[in-house]
Amino acid sequence: MRTLGTRTRRAATAGAALLAALTLTAAACGPEGPAVPAAPPAALPKAAPTSLGDLSGWKVEDWARYVAESGFTNPVAPGYWSVSRMETARARPTPEYSLTASAPATGPGAVQRDAPPAAVPAVPQQHPYGPDSAVVGKLFMTTPQGDAVCSATVVSDPLDPGRSNLVYTAAHCLHDGRGGGWARNLVFVPGFNRDGRARRGRPYDDQQAAPYGRWTVVRALVSPTWLKESGVGAHEQYDFAVLRVRGEADSGPSLEEAVGGSVPVWFNAPRDQVGSVVSYGYPVERPFDGMELDRCGSPTAPGLLSFDRTRPPMYVVGCTMTGGAGGGGWFVTKDGKPNLVSVSALGDRNPAGYLAGPALLDQAKQAFDYFTKNVK
Repeated sequence: MRTLGTRTRRAATAGAALLAALTLTAAACGPEGPAVPAAPPAALPKAAPTSLGDLSGWKVEDWARYVAESGFTNPVAPGYWSVSRMETARARPTPEYSLTASAPATGPGAVQRDAPPAAVPAVPQQHPYGPDSAVVGKLFMTTPQGDAVCSATVVSDPLDPGRSNLVYTAAHCLHDGRGGGWARNLVFVPGFNRDGRARRGRPYDDQQAAPYGRWTVVRALVSPTWLKESGVGAHEQYDFAVLRVRGEADSGPSLEEAVGGSVPVWFNAPRDQVGSVVSYGYPVERPFDGMELDRCGSPTAPGLLSFDRTRPPMYVVGCTMTGGAGGGGWFVTKDGKPNLVSVSALGDRNPAGYLAGPALLDQAKQAFDYFTKNVK
C-alpha cells in the first residue's frame, strides 16, 4: 500500500527558509507541455534575513521584487481538463519518510519525532457534500511526468470577506524541488463528485464531476526552500502554498460564493489548542480511486516531526490516505467553526499509516498577508 507519493527520498537537508512569490498568469492559449526546470531568482532582496524562519527584515518592495523576478505563466486552454483527462491524472509524487526507520539521535542530521501514531482508517465523506466539505477539491496540473493531481482547500480572504478566490495547498504540488520544474495547466475543481454520481468505468457528465466548475490558477506563492532543497528533509517544514484563482468564464460569482463557504487559516495556532484534527483529501492510489473525498479524524492531538530544530516542527497524525491526498487541508474547530491549521505534506509508503503537515506560523502568515494585499 502506498501513501502520498510514489518515490522514497531519505536525505535530510537544510536550506534557506525565505519565502518567494511566484506569479502565474492565465491566458487563453494552448496548454503547455511538461514544465521545464526553473530556478529561483539569482538575487535575493538585500533586506532578506539570513536566519531560518526569520522574515522580519522583509519589506513590501522586497516582496514586489520577487513577484517581478518570478513571473511564470499558466496557460490553460478551455476544455483542456476534460472528464476523461481528470480521471486519468495520477497522484502528484510527494516525499515519503518512515517514522519507524532509524535516524541520527544527535548532530546536524538529527531527526526529532514522536512515536509513530496509530493508523486511522480513511473514510469517505457522505454525499452530497455540504459547504463545509465542498471547500475541499482537486488541484489538477501537468508535470514532467504527465497529468497529475493533488488536493486543496478554499480559504477565507480577510480583505474580501464572503468573496474569496484563494486556495491553500502544499508547495510540493507546484514544484518538484531543486533541479525540477514548475507545474503547468493548474486548475482547481472544488467539491469534485459532490453528489457521488461519478464512478470509474461508468459514463458521467461534466456537471457530475465538477459541480462548481473549474477555476484557473492565476497567482501563487510558495516557499523557496522547495525550489532550493531536495530529498526528504527540513524543507517539508515549510511545505505550503497559497493560490489565487478565477472562473473559466472570468466573470460571475467568486469561488467562495460558488461553493457556499470558505475556511479561515488559523496562523500561529497554539499547539496546546490543536487537539483533534480532521484531514481531508482525494487519495488516488490503491486502495482508493480518486473519486471520493476521504477524511481521517485523529482521536488524539498531533505528534511532532522535525528535521531541523530551528524550523517549526511538523504535525503528525495517523491516516491511511494515499497519493493524491497531498495538499489536502487539516481542520480543527475554533469558536465552533472549522479552521485550517496545516496541509498534507509527507507520509510513509508501506503500510500507509500517517500524514505530516507543516505548522503555519509567522513565516506562513507573513506570506499570506503579503499575498492577499499585493498579489492580485
